[in-house]
Parts: sequence; structure tokens; C-alpha cells
Amino acid sequence: MIVTKTPFRLSFFGGGTDFPDFYREHGATVLSTTFDKYCYVSLRRLPLLFPYKSEFVYSKTERVTENGEIEHPAIREAMRWQGLSQVRLTYDADLPARSGLGTSSAFAVGMLHAMHIAKGEDVTPLMLAREAIELERVRCKESGGVQDQIAAAFGGFNRIDFAGDTFTVTPLAIDTARKKMLEENLMLFFTGVSRYSMALQEAHQKAIPQKTAELCLMRDMARASVDLLLRDAPLAEFGELLHEAWCLKRGISASVTTDMIDAFYEKARRAGALGGKLLGAGGGGFLLFYVEPDKREAVRKALSPLVEVSFSFTDVGTRIVTNTGF
Repeated sequence: MIVTKTPFRLSFFGGGTDFPDFYREHGATVLSTTFDKYCYVSLRRLPLLFPYKSEFVYSKTERVTENGEIEHPAIREAMRWQGLSQVRLTYDADLPARSGLGTSSAFAVGMLHAMHIAKGEDVTPLMLAREAIELERVRCKESGGVQDQIAAAFGGFNRIDFAGDTFTVTPLAIDTARKKMLEENLMLFFTGVSRYSMALQEAHQKAIPQKTAELCLMRDMARASVDLLLRDAPLAEFGELLHEAWCLKRGISASVTTDMIDAFYEKARRAGALGGKLLGAGGGGFLLFYVEPDKREAVRKALSPLVEVSFSFTDVGTRIVTNTGF
């Protein structure tokens, strides 16, 4: 059995600029980190003792006799692409899917990682990131950006720059104490709403030609956030910039937010959060806030209907945690 462990990501700035339609012409920058919540993919050979050839367990169970019968698009296309059959593949995760944390891309990265190891092939983070992007955006024809696949494959607190058809991942050399302080000043809350982001991503992609100026500002904010972290500016500026970026993002499309999300966001701000954002494409998922220590309890109380999720930054991307052979 082969088991991969792949981290989810928190995207701070630049989300929405990582669409090829935008960055090929204007360039883009994203600031993100992985954190200690993961998806787990297990893969093993299935003996020829069952009335089906392969089994896939995620939010449902599929049993098929050929790859063309697989309903899950990413699993079906990965199985075809990698030339595998007669397998049992399972997915498990620490947090809900469709919640704005890059869960589907983490799954794609972890699944491809397991498949390559099963075939006895060495892989690099760059290879896995590129393959996961091709799997989701080309072979499955899903709209969306490409930052999530990169974050899951590489791991860590990174600046990701896009230009033309290439990307560069630069780990941010932040002082350890400063990085820990930033981590401690972030609070993560689950809205209780999971949603399919495909329609939201398609709407964003269609809006790119009309929202170029706003997206350029979001790109520039991502670069400014890197600068303020590296030049030892007060971390409160990071929280304030989060608020500016959120106000800008919610103006790009009406589907980014909802009345419920806006109400929780304003409650957190009144309680002392300097800024925050809804993670992912919008409509639900997780709210992230920058809150200084003396305001944390007030924010926690203001958002008491929501589930708070504690977390820590991590420096490692997808990895093998079990390999007893395939």
C-alpha cells in the first residue's frame, strides 16, 4: 500500500490573478502557505477476487470494471493518463472538501504522487505541480487558477510568481519569531457552507477582461504584502492590507460573498479584527482573520456560531507516509 499526505493551503494575497488568461499578459503574484491540515490518498493493488476491477472511495464509493466507467473526473482522467487499473484508491481529509482551502488540488497532487510511486517513478514538486495543473485544467477541463496545485506540491510559505506560461516558487525568508507571531495573529473559522466552485471560477474567468484593473491591483497588493513581511514593517499592516484586498475582491463578482458572510465579516471587524478574507473562490468555506492578541477573545465570541480551527504553518508539500509496495 502507498499512502500520500498532502497539505491544504491558506492563500493570503493574489488569488484570482493566477488564471492563465490574466497572468500570461499581465503577470501575477500569489502569497500563500501550507498548514497542518491534510488530505490522505491510499493506493493499492486490488486482487482479482471481486466482481469489479477497481474501487474508489471518497464521498461516495465507486466500483468499476474499466476506467471509462469512473464518475469522478480527476480519478478517471488520472487512471487513464497513468495507465493504471485493478486498484483500490481511497481519499480521507482533516477538513471538509469544497471549502476554499485548495482541497481538490491537494487531492490531485496526492493522487498523482501515489500513482507515480506505484509505477516505481521518481517525482519532484515541480513535476507534480505541473501534472496536477494539466489534470484539472486541461484533461478535466475545469476552470480555475493554478496556485493550489503548486502550493500542495511544494509546501511552505511562498511567493509564487507567474509570467507567460511559467511560474517561480520563492520560499519567503521571514524571521522565525516574526513568522510565528503572524501565525498566532491569524484566526480561521468554518462558515459551515461547502460549495462547488466551478460556476464561481467560470464567472471569474469570464470577468477577467472587464476586471483587469482590479486584478492588477490585487497582484500589486500581493507584492506589497511580501515587501512588508520582509522589511520588518508592523504586522498590523498585513491585517489592514488583507481588508483592502477583500474589499477589492468582493467587488469583482457578486458571487464572491453572501449576506451571511458579510455579516460575520463585519462582526469580526467590530470585535477588533484588522482584516480578513473568505478563502477560495467565494460563496462559503473558511473565513480567515488577522487579529491581535488582545482582541482574539472578542472576535471568538462575536463569531461563536462558527467553528474555529486552530492551525500551524508547515514547510513540507506532498509526501509519502507509507510505502509497503504496490
